Amino acid sequence: MLSTTSIRRFPPRAALLLLVTACAGPAKSPPDATTDAIAVEVAVISDMTARPTVTATGRYAPRDEIPLAFKTGGVIARVLVDDGQRVQRGQLLAALDLREIDAMVAKAQAAMDKAQRDRDRVARLAADSVATLTQLQDAETGLAAARADLAQAQINREYSVINAPEAGVIQRRLLVAGTLASPGMPVLMLGGSRRGAVVRAGLSDRDVVRVRVGDSATAMFSALPSQRFSGRVTLVGQAADAQTGTYPVEVALQGAGTLPLGLIGEVRITTAPPPGRASNGRMQNTTGGAIPMTALLESDGDSATVLTLASARDSVPVRRRVRVAGLTADMALVDGLAMGTLVVARGAAFVTPGAMVRVQGDGVQPLRVPERVSDRVPQPEARP
Repeated sequence: MLSTTSIRRFPPRAALLLLVTACAGPAKSPPDATTDAIAVEVAVISDMTARPTVTATGRYAPRDEIPLAFKTGGVIARVLVDDGQRVQRGQLLAALDLREIDAMVAKAQAAMDKAQRDRDRVARLAADSVATLTQLQDAETGLAAARADLAQAQINREYSVINAPEAGVIQRRLLVAGTLASPGMPVLMLGGSRRGAVVRAGLSDRDVVRVRVGDSATAMFSALPSQRFSGRVTLVGQAADAQTGTYPVEVALQGAGTLPLGLIGEVRITTAPPPGRASNGRMQNTTGGAIPMTALLESDGDSATVLTLASARDSVPVRRRVRVAGLTADMALVDGLAMGTLVVARGAAFVTPGAMVRVQGDGVQPLRVPERVSDRVPQPEARP
């Protein structure tokens, strides 16, 4: 303790400073910089086993949807099937009132019979040199024309009834008995079973260029949330729909033969590796791998920034620019990082330039930080 007498020996301002210093106690050591480090989780870049997917909403429908119509116009006399009814090939589905059609066939038959008699008579006269060769040729031409007219009438009679061209399901009945149908007006929509059913979806131009015939796919329907169906792409449209601007894609499913037609669901197509990748998924003439989506920062087009560490004990991350080659549900395929590189997977958004980090936990599942990651991770680029 300082006595009052000793305090008086100092100038007033110096005495006040001495009292403050005495009351402050012993000086504290500088704070540990590691206590201010940002906690992050890390992951090791993995092999290019993950592949980007394209997701779309589609309808489960027959591959062949056949509109059925009459070739000639007339009044519909019968429609023998309803929506959802299964039919067999050759089964009678609908028919016109055939009275007018049968009359036209009878008229063509009579004209052909007359042309046949005329030709036979002229042929006999020509044999007796009474009729000329020109007259015989004209009679033969008239007979040929009459035969063609009869064949045309018989074909019209044949297509005045609708028979199922193949087995399938009636998807829609568009007209009913008593309706006056124009030639070619659809009466029924048949979903053919000969080539099975597919999920038919529409893709944007950016997605369709990544899809190829044979790509694997999975489908889930909202009506059957617990079931997942696998399949493959069987068709990729080469022209966009004029109304929607999307490109048609069809996916054939396995084990979906008993599903009701018309189900709406989500289809995920696993696309082939982008150009420049080998068939085993590794990059050609470059390095790359799969990292969690949360590791991407400052995305700009197909490029982004990631933070890398030399080891799990490193506290100063290095910012690296990479090219994003594709995306899955939670993974990103990037070019420009060597296999085994340690990246900041969670917490990267909170790391400002120059900030220190502290690795927390074992990394982001399912990618785990190996126990001796420093043995496999190349040293980062030299920092300025």
